[in-house]
Amino acid sequence: MDAQTLRANTFKALHERAGAFVIPNPWDAGSAKMLASLGFEALATTSGGYAFSLGRPDAEGALSLEDTLDNVRGIVGASSLPVAADLENGFADNPEDCARALLLAAASGVVGGSIEDASGRAAEPIYEFNLAVERIEACVAAVRSLPFPFTLTARAENLLHGRDDLPDTIRRLQAFAEAGANVLYAPALRNAEEILQVVRAVAPKPVNVLMSGGLNLSVTQLAELGVKRISVGSALARAAYGAFYRAAEDIRERGRFDFADRAMPFGQINQLFKLS
Repeated sequence: MDAQTLRANTFKALHERAGAFVIPNPWDAGSAKMLASLGFEALATTSGGYAFSLGRPDAEGALSLEDTLDNVRGIVGASSLPVAADLENGFADNPEDCARALLLAAASGVVGGSIEDASGRAAEPIYEFNLAVERIEACVAAVRSLPFPFTLTARAENLLHGRDDLPDTIRRLQAFAEAGANVLYAPALRNAEEILQVVRAVAPKPVNVLMSGGLNLSVTQLAELGVKRISVGSALARAAYGAFYRAAEDIRERGRFDFADRAMPFGQINQLFKLS
């Protein structure tokens, strides 16, 4: 069995076992190695974290498919863990090119990937329902042609883009599940009740929940709600950049270097990267 098939089977099994698992989101090879060293079982890329590392905004077309694949290759190569790719909207409107992005990501080493129904256009931020479903159908057909079990996640983005319509979000997730998506994901769910509605609506398909922002639930609580997979999006990258920014502010505005006392020791991080 080749390495990618082994990773794919491992990733598939994580979604089939009892309980919930956390899939944190590195933004580069270094953060991926750190997460792997802590014992996480799988990783997922973050378009936001990667965009910030390049000095670009997220979700405004500032990343190309080629940019994303470069980042994917670095993260895949950083550990032996299964990696899923944040492929935004597939970098295309039409179903065929959206599906092509998934195949290119698979060729870059990932064993899973997410496709969202957000268009990237402010005037019409969410794809029309039928087109959104056709895109997932094309993606399902594409990944089923691969010689290993690729885990496709379908994302319904209404709530993340200011469309406060949970019924339509659930309708979309159900249609994506019917189309053959392996995992369902609605970013920006606001409370346990909404999470439970989504989990019940698409059961027995597994649900990914984004733990970032206002939600304050533990892994145990999410598992009790029936959530299978827990991600953090750009939150870890923002935590790192937040610490960096506050440290730089202390230097510039107060002439102080106290931040160095809280920094990860050089020897520790250097040894971690030597070992991995």
